[in-house]
Amino acid sequence: MNHADLPPMIERSRLQARLATLRSEYSSGQRLLAETEARATTLHEQLLRIGGAAQVLEELLAAEAGQATPAVSAVQAD
Repeated sequence: MNHADLPPMIERSRLQARLATLRSEYSSGQRLLAETEARATTLHEQLLRIGGAAQVLEELLAAEAGQATPAVSAVQAD
């Protein structure tokens, strides 16, 4: 359908109203996307901190287990 075929006043006003609605929805969507991306970034940073803390604890436990094993072996050797 060619835009020249549209009735001038009725269709144009409906199209302008729909365009305004779409622009508003688009703007709201952009804001929501920005908020969601910010939350995702925050969550990612939290997971990195938690993962780092867990790794440190695992390394401490592994080092402790490594130190305990020779002491147990030395006691058993006596």
